[in-house]
Amino acid sequence: MAKKFYITTPIYYTNASVHIGGAYTTIAADVLARWHRLLGEDVFFLTGTDEHGQKIQEIAEKNNQKPKEFVDKITSEFKQAFSMLNISNNHFIRTTDSYHEKEVKELLTQLYEKKLIYKGFYESYYCVGCEQYLTKSDLIEGKCPLHNKVPELKKEEAYLFKLSSFQKKLHELIKTKEYCILPEDRRKEILTFIEGGLQDISISRLKEKISWGIELPFDKNHTVWVWPDAFWNYVSGLRHVEKENFNKFWPADVQLMAKDIIRVHATIWPALLLGAGYKLPKKLFVHGYFTIGGQKMSKSLGNVISPIYLTEKYGADSVRYYLMRNLPFGSDGDVSEAGLVERHNSELADKLGNLVARVSTLAEKYGIEKTENTLFKKLKLKEIEKSLENFELDKVLNEIFAFIDNCNAYIQDKKPWETHNKKILYELVHSIKAATILLWPFIPETSEKIAKQFGFEIKPGILKDLEKVKVKEIKKGEILFKKIQ
Repeated sequence: MAKKFYITTPIYYTNASVHIGGAYTTIAADVLARWHRLLGEDVFFLTGTDEHGQKIQEIAEKNNQKPKEFVDKITSEFKQAFSMLNISNNHFIRTTDSYHEKEVKELLTQLYEKKLIYKGFYESYYCVGCEQYLTKSDLIEGKCPLHNKVPELKKEEAYLFKLSSFQKKLHELIKTKEYCILPEDRRKEILTFIEGGLQDISISRLKEKISWGIELPFDKNHTVWVWPDAFWNYVSGLRHVEKENFNKFWPADVQLMAKDIIRVHATIWPALLLGAGYKLPKKLFVHGYFTIGGQKMSKSLGNVISPIYLTEKYGADSVRYYLMRNLPFGSDGDVSEAGLVERHNSELADKLGNLVARVSTLAEKYGIEKTENTLFKKLKLKEIEKSLENFELDKVLNEIFAFIDNCNAYIQDKKPWETHNKKILYELVHSIKAATILLWPFIPETSEKIAKQFGFEIKPGILKDLEKVKVKEIKKGEILFKKIQ
């Protein structure tokens, strides 16, 4: 039986149109999913949208729309963006899907019967922008540091989940890395947060105030608060598609998200799983923020870039390549159109595109003759594999393009356009083939064009014997990347 790999993105909140931050996480998940397919593993890749809550209800009301009508439009934009970016998810979940709502009710009923949910009151500072309760220590000059707004001090009837009862267990699981949080500084941050004491959390809102949500199964006067609803998508989405194979794929191998939701994701989510008797995900990887002019990109702040706009203007592979190449995954970084154009021109067009054009033209004209591929020895496969395992996606591309640089130097040195040496062309053709397969998780559309030119197919499990993949008739093709002026 093939090894399995289950990867998730956070589900994206539908209070505003899709922006490049959500696309970044989803592209990274797609790269990892595609890589594991190349390894021959059975992959399940889940993404989707989070569609309930106060913020959506308020925005829909302002626009004189029903909440469902509003989220339908926003979700269609997410689906359009992910389709344009060639995201290969196995399923797209919406928290308004009936099967998901049914599962959330079953979960909460189970926790209520176990007395892990009780009726009480909750008083705290609440930021509507974050959809999170904040402590006084979280505030800067009395304001939410992310949204620069004074949060509301709320006290109201609510049902609470006994998060505090999982404090010791969660601390132990994270400290021993049985529940693995990466990078290391994020793991330390969560341990410190848990050591400060976990409080029971509200898991409901009064229906008279927030009607746009799943009705609480044991009290029709309340709706389910966003986090138990949103987090359970990782279970319900998998079970909906892989009902017979749920136990094969669960638990998730990797869950990706940005650092603004790490506290709730590393405490409430695993506590819900423990309470319901599920195994915890293996790895939680937290990436950084984008900045534009030094300021975090955020829908609430209104300084966002649309991935639909970027993809229409520059093409999916250029956007995918730039985001994975330019930012060390896990760290903060700045994005700009100028940076995208620079990498498109200097790396994709000049290095990769030019190499493929020259070699395919010469190989079509003079043919190739089998020989030992000495050039292939310069491809650092072990380093690439190790970097993938460590989620160092920028380093993977760095190594692949170092190999492409070697190929470009080799063709300049050997001058096959003068010598017509078929053995040199064989080495170059098979080296391009190897680089193309390795680049497929990052730039799938371009990789498939090159594979078609060189007469081979990128199939699941192809990484097992990269060097032995055969090429057939080689034909020169269209320019892969036109220079952007």
